[in-house]
Amino acid sequence: MNRSLFFCLLSFVFAVQLTAQEKTLDYYINAGTQNSPLLKDLRNQKASNLIDSLRILAGYKPQVNGISTNSYAPSFNGWGYDGAITNGINFSQVIGVSKKLVSKENLQNQHEAIQLLNESLSISGRITEQDLRKSITAQYITAYGNWQQMSFNKEVLDLLKKEEGVLRKLTEKGTYRQTDYLSFLVTMQQQELLISQIRIQFQNDFASLNYLCGIRDTTAFALKTPDIELALLPPAESTIFYQQFKIDSLKLKNSDALIEFNYKPKVSLYADGGYLSSFAEQAYKNFGTSVGVNIVVPIYDGKQKKMQHDKISIAEQTRQTYRDYFKTQFDQQIAQLTQQLLSTQQLISQTAQQIKYTETLIEANRKLLETGEVRMADYILSLGNYLAAKNSITQNNISRLQIINQINYWNKK
Repeated sequence: MNRSLFFCLLSFVFAVQLTAQEKTLDYYINAGTQNSPLLKDLRNQKASNLIDSLRILAGYKPQVNGISTNSYAPSFNGWGYDGAITNGINFSQVIGVSKKLVSKENLQNQHEAIQLLNESLSISGRITEQDLRKSITAQYITAYGNWQQMSFNKEVLDLLKKEEGVLRKLTEKGTYRQTDYLSFLVTMQQQELLISQIRIQFQNDFASLNYLCGIRDTTAFALKTPDIELALLPPAESTIFYQQFKIDSLKLKNSDALIEFNYKPKVSLYADGGYLSSFAEQAYKNFGTSVGVNIVVPIYDGKQKKMQHDKISIAEQTRQTYRDYFKTQFDQQIAQLTQQLLSTQQLISQTAQQIKYTETLIEANRKLLETGEVRMADYILSLGNYLAAKNSITQNNISRLQIINQINYWNKK
């Protein structure tokens, strides 16, 4: 037996146990949500949209601009621009003020568009957080399962280690053949190799958990049992996933109303004051002001208004199709996961019953082994059956937690 490998492995397990920390599943979920750049991006987009809302208000306040227009159009011997149009020289230095007039309903429609956009971003953020929570939980369960397997197989290895001393003495006395003793040693080495493989997988899965959560840490330690309970699922219409379809419907209605507002008459007021002169005569008297009203009335645009309304109608049909498809998938997914959960729980119960029998058999064979009254092949076979059953129940428990995690994913309101 490669004792150096065994002691290295024992040292690692001991070190892992020493470095165990009180970091639960909630710790990793909180770290992942806090470090997520996508969640931060969505929050920043909402803040940016609030600025756009203020810009809309600012755009309908009086706009003041300084305007400087200076031109010179020379003519020689009758050649040049028509002086009646250009006045030869134009020198304009004025301050202009303009203001768009907008109805209260139009302004409210524009603010509602931004509000709906922010609500959509909030829903996207909550769904993103739920996706991240599900992924982190799944990875935590995977790493926890490897830790459980490593701990269990280490206990079996310790048991074999104790039996090895007894079996060696019995072999020296001639109770067991040398080949029986070598078969037992091969079983021990296989167990050591299995633990090494699980340890490597555990380290990789643990590193993946840290990577997923944005944690810079290469230390591996024991994971606490994840506190996961099956949640009571609400109807599909009450979940956060369904809320997006409702917001999309309101956004389409808002866009439809905006089309109507865009085709209403647009009125703006303007005024300016300053100096405007062609220097033709008495230039010093060319200080003054002007006021006016601009009115734009849409008359005909080739039926583009109807085309835009038709596009909104098509988008609404698409939204309804996705909504109905989601409801069908939701019900089907929950039914399928519930069936898997029940089957897994039944399998766990059956395997637990088998383990009771194998534990009893191993204990009986172990006592007979110490007296040389059991064949080594029978003992190794019973030990293999016990390992298979124990690993099976560990895997099924992990599968049960994973299924519950998938079901709980749809529980977000």
